Amino acid sequence: MTDQRNLILAIALSIAILLGFQFFYEKPRIEQQKQLAAQQAAQTEQTVPAPGTAPGAANPQIPGLATAESAKDRAALLAEQLAAGSRVKIDTPSLHGSVNLVGGRIDDLTLATYHETPDPKSPEIVLLAPAGTPAAYYAEFGWVPEDRSVAAPGADTRWTANGTALTPDKPLLLTWDNGSGLVFERKVEVDKDYMFTVTQTVRNAGSQPVRLLPYSLVTRSGTPLTSGYYILHEGPLGVFDGKLSEKSYDDLRKAGKPLTQETTGGWIGITDKYWLVSLVPDQKDKVTARYVYSSPGNSDRYQVDLLGTAIEVAPGATATQTGRLFAGAKQVKLLDAYADKLGITNFDLAIDFGWFYFLTKPFFYALDFLGRVLGNFGLAILVFTVIVKAAFFPLANKSYQAMSKMKKLQPQMQSLRERFADDPQRMNQELMGLYKREKVSPVSGCLPILIQIPVFFALYKVLFVTIEMRHAPFFGWIHDLSAPDPTTIFNLFGLIPWDPPAMLHLGAWPLIMGVTMWLQQRLNPAPPDPVQQKVFAFLPIIFTFMLAGFPAGLVIYWAWNNLLSVAQQWTIMHRMGVKA
Repeated sequence: MTDQRNLILAIALSIAILLGFQFFYEKPRIEQQKQLAAQQAAQTEQTVPAPGTAPGAANPQIPGLATAESAKDRAALLAEQLAAGSRVKIDTPSLHGSVNLVGGRIDDLTLATYHETPDPKSPEIVLLAPAGTPAAYYAEFGWVPEDRSVAAPGADTRWTANGTALTPDKPLLLTWDNGSGLVFERKVEVDKDYMFTVTQTVRNAGSQPVRLLPYSLVTRSGTPLTSGYYILHEGPLGVFDGKLSEKSYDDLRKAGKPLTQETTGGWIGITDKYWLVSLVPDQKDKVTARYVYSSPGNSDRYQVDLLGTAIEVAPGATATQTGRLFAGAKQVKLLDAYADKLGITNFDLAIDFGWFYFLTKPFFYALDFLGRVLGNFGLAILVFTVIVKAAFFPLANKSYQAMSKMKKLQPQMQSLRERFADDPQRMNQELMGLYKREKVSPVSGCLPILIQIPVFFALYKVLFVTIEMRHAPFFGWIHDLSAPDPTTIFNLFGLIPWDPPAMLHLGAWPLIMGVTMWLQQRLNPAPPDPVQQKVFAFLPIIFTFMLAGFPAGLVIYWAWNNLLSVAQQWTIMHRMGVKA
């Protein structure tokens, strides 16, 4: 009766975990995403407080954009603006979009080589969007005069352009005369990847000196949908005096005031899982970096900005200041290249490689190399896992040998527990004596496993954050390693025309992983407590359901790693004469 009661308890506990995970985590997360999406669709941009100025500056609306109902409508309206001469086209191998001549903002960007789905004909990823659109997201450069009576270009300034397109070979020069002796020029350059260089010049043709502070900002409307994983940072971040600073959107909402940091060089930006928009000052300049939250019209707005030191422009003199904007995909090699070429401190930390950075980054380069050689990132995962297992083969052998000895002694251990069931102290003494005679330790198999944990966690982290896995196909039904296995056993893997609820989404690869976990568990010594045995027996089922929503690449890695461990452990047990 006790065993049956414990079995029922274990089953009930397992079901409670599954239902609880779905009800308390998945369902609220999905509802939150729906609410955020509705909020983003309803809100429009109204004001942008520039650094050093009072909030409430004019922010022109682009006719029709606020009511655009689809990406197609938005693209058509932006095309009209382009044709009317209100915009200058951006066309590079990596970016498509336009610069808004009203305000001189970089506020319309899509990623030419990244799409919403694995289908190359699907829409390009929209990174930046103008004020007046849902989820507006843009960058702005300018000057703040110390004397507020001095007219400086703002959000409603109409700039004059020297051309109709911005390309890697054709810089864009914007000009504006304030009518009081100051001529402002803004030269915008872009490379073939994702880096803009903005050189601002002020010529003083007046009779009085002026003092101006250069600024740059990135503003984002609405709280973006995030992955919701603890191991991944998405939101504002920066590197100040060589140290990484990460702030969540919730941190900024709760702060109640701008969060300010003085720094020499560094950078500040807003990151998503795969994309980054970042301001990069001259690395020799002293700047004030800020994280800012505001809620105009009851809508969320997040801003990161940089404010430079004041520059005095004497009559007849010219002042120049240069800043940069990165807007694109977080490719490790590209970020490293920019860091080396431009001297940007810790620019690669925009990718959340986590605590084991010293392992994760080399692991990434190894996986990237194997992926290029093999032509398939999924195969790279399998091969690299074999390499890691081979590197830890001696340690793993010691662990599996210790577990095999313990498994071999289980009949004797069980006999001692039965003989001294009423005398726990004597039973422990007899067990210690058995371990001493057989020269085994219950914890001898743990140390090698503990040493391997950072390595496997680092590999797991790389597979989770790397953009190379996004939309990368494997074989068969896996067309995107960054997305969950699209199949489910509850409609017989697509044979039945029924779309089960998310709770019942259980693909083929999670099932394979569950089987390999069960096989590995069967080779390990059973826990001494009967209740623990029954609970452990259900862990493969629990993990199978929990991992069903994880990216397929991670599940494939986990299943393959389990299978390699099973093969290694079974071989050791066979050599030691232990029944598997």
